[in-house]
Amino acid sequence: MAKRKTKFMCQECGYESPKWMGKCPGCGQWNKMVEEVESTGSTRRGAFAHSANTGVAAKATPITTIETVSEPRITTDLNELNRVLGGGVVRGSLVLIGGDPGIGKSTLLLQVSYQLAKKAHSVLYISGEESMRQTKLRADRLGVTSENLLVYSETNLHEISLTIENTNPDFVIVDSIQTIFHPEVTSAPGSVSQVRECTAELMRIGKTKGIAIFIVGHVTKEGSIAGPRLLEHMVDTVLYFEGERHHTYRILRAVKNRFGSTNEMGIFEMKEAGLEEVANPSEIFLEERSQGASGSTVVASMEGTRPVLVEIQALISPTSFGNPRRMATGIDHNRVSLLMAVLEKRVGLLLANQDAYLKVAGGVKLDEPAIDLAVAVSIASSFRDKPTRASDCIIGEVGLTGEVRRVSRIEQRVQEAAKLGFERIILPENNLGGWTPPRGVELIGVSSVSHALKVTLGG
Repeated sequence: MAKRKTKFMCQECGYESPKWMGKCPGCGQWNKMVEEVESTGSTRRGAFAHSANTGVAAKATPITTIETVSEPRITTDLNELNRVLGGGVVRGSLVLIGGDPGIGKSTLLLQVSYQLAKKAHSVLYISGEESMRQTKLRADRLGVTSENLLVYSETNLHEISLTIENTNPDFVIVDSIQTIFHPEVTSAPGSVSQVRECTAELMRIGKTKGIAIFIVGHVTKEGSIAGPRLLEHMVDTVLYFEGERHHTYRILRAVKNRFGSTNEMGIFEMKEAGLEEVANPSEIFLEERSQGASGSTVVASMEGTRPVLVEIQALISPTSFGNPRRMATGIDHNRVSLLMAVLEKRVGLLLANQDAYLKVAGGVKLDEPAIDLAVAVSIASSFRDKPTRASDCIIGEVGLTGEVRRVSRIEQRVQEAAKLGFERIILPENNLGGWTPPRGVELIGVSSVSHALKVTLGG
């Protein structure tokens, strides 16, 4: 009879300990250690003792003798999803999709399953949270019907493995990993051990049989995928489905991708018939922009290979507290504090007694340095209560000495701004040479924040 042993594991980082500890030595978090009981007689570990593709015992090989082949991609009808995945779905890949409840993860995967099934690919949709009738009702609402799409409602990993073995599908959807349990692991479904072992088994199945597997993961209150970070390390691609449930637009973002860029972003709109991709997100983010309002600027930000124009809004008002408030949505809070310090030291704006509230319209999160100048101009515009020109687009990185530094891919940014009708582009002086701007656009190079404020606000 198999023996059982007890251990304690951190829910945050997966650190294991033979005894309980209040503070995890791995991640430093408090009250994250939970008791796990597992069987020591199991042989489920070592799933990759054989080659992932052939099942034959692997051996060490010189890297110069290894033959490489390009990974074939299977495209869906959603070009936004194909872009985020790096060009399409790779056979044998393991993709993890996380997002808030009700954001549309199941809807997206059911639509993708139907699109793949229409292309003569067999798809197995495994639902651990809904019955097959409930899945059918959602499929009828989305217009999903195909003989190649198989629906299976099960939470036992052993039964799931047998079903995959018998049906031999090209794609597998697991919704969600927190509901699946391994019968040889005694802990409850959704625990650290269950999530880790179930993911390892699905990874073994996908790699050995060349099946692309999509896994849905629940998220915590902080917005990260529930369970240990080990789950994100095991999979090939991690996608986050973001957006407000009370708004129609959804953003699909890759935070890890072994087969493509991690900076890509896909925009979708939730409608009654499902998710529809947004071909030109810049128009969506700027369609409700107020004309003649102070504190509003437009910046051309690069999301992977695509330039996106978004509006940055700032509200500066005198504080009624001893310490002024600094709040930012869609921008790093520390970046806002840095830029306000530069404006106060290098430009002379007295912001020490001012509350600052900044927001990126549309729910987009910007983290590249090229947005610095637009943020600084929006803060100065609100502080002086002087609006910028509606036809201005501002691009540039700001240094601590107040200089405006060069940014990458300036041609794509300017072309996107020109396509949407912007007449003046304020950009770093060092980005002016070496390329031909589009017609009808005035380029103004600036070397410092003070210079940029004179151009945009005057005086």
